[in-house]
Amino acid sequence: MVKLKNIDFIILNNQRMYIFVIILPMSDNELKKMVDQLAWQVELGADESTDNSPNDHFLGPKEGIKQRELGSNTPSRKITNIDLLNINQHKRNNGNQLERAKNIADSCKTLEELVKAIRLFEDCPLKKTATSTVIYDGSIDADIMIIGEAPGAEEDKKGLPFVGSAGKLLDKMLLSITKDRTDCYITNIVNWRPPGNRAPTAEEIAICKPFVEKQIKLVSPKVIVLVGGVAAKTMLNKEEGITRIRGKWYSIVTPDTKDEIATIATFHPAYLLRQPSAKRKAWSDLLKVQEKLRNI
Repeated sequence: MVKLKNIDFIILNNQRMYIFVIILPMSDNELKKMVDQLAWQVELGADESTDNSPNDHFLGPKEGIKQRELGSNTPSRKITNIDLLNINQHKRNNGNQLERAKNIADSCKTLEELVKAIRLFEDCPLKKTATSTVIYDGSIDADIMIIGEAPGAEEDKKGLPFVGSAGKLLDKMLLSITKDRTDCYITNIVNWRPPGNRAPTAEEIAICKPFVEKQIKLVSPKVIVLVGGVAAKTMLNKEEGITRIRGKWYSIVTPDTKDEIATIATFHPAYLLRQPSAKRKAWSDLLKVQEKLRNI
C-alpha cells in the first residue's frame, strides 16, 4: 500500500485527474480514508492544491501562520462525522434524491407551482454552495426553448440564466434570426451554480433533469435548442461530443403527452467566446432553427 503525499492535481471538465505523488508506506485503512477525503474535495469543486501540506483555516490568523511555519508534521484538526463526507454514502443517497425530484416534478400542474417547488428543493448538493436558484428567463408562451448547462458566476448573482458574457453573445445570436429573450424560454440543465464553474456531475444532472423535463411539458415549445455538450448529451441521451451532435435535427418526446418536439444542438456561447472560428457553424445551426419555425 502507498501513501499519497505532496499531491498536485488538475481536474478537467470530464473529471479526469493527473496526480503526482511521493510514495510512502501506509495501511489499507489510511489509504482509503485519504482517497475518500480527496474524492470529497473533488466533488466540492477543488481543482488544484495550493500547498504541500493542509492548512487549518478554522484556526485564527496567528495560529494559522504558526502552523504553516511548522510544516506538515503539525497535526491538523480532525474532521468529525467522517461518514457524512464519504463519497460512497453520498452516491447511495442519490437514488432517494432522484426519486424525490421526480415525485415533486410530477406533482406540479403549472409552471408557477414548479418554480416554487424548485426553489424549495433541498436535495441537490449544489444548492448548499450556490447563492441563487436559477430557473428561467423569457416567455412561458415561447416557440423556442433554449437549454444550457448550468448557471455561472453572474447568473448565480442575478438569479437568471445567461446574463454574463456568454448571455450577451446569446442575445446577439438570437437577434441574428430576428428573435430576442421575450421570444424564448431560457433555462439550464441544473438550477444551481457548480462550485468554481466546474461541469455538473452525472448525479447532479440526474437529480435536476426531472425539473427540465417538466418545464418542457408545461411550456410546450415548437423547437428546443440545446446549447453545449452537457445539455445535448443529457437531453438526447448521446455519448458523442457536441461537434458530432450539433446541426442535426432530433426529437424530444415529452414523458406524458408523448408529443415530439423538434430539437437541435449547437455550441455554447461560452465556447464561441473562446473559439470565434466556430461562430460560422453556430450561425448555420440558428438558420436551421429559423427555417424550422417557418415550416411548423
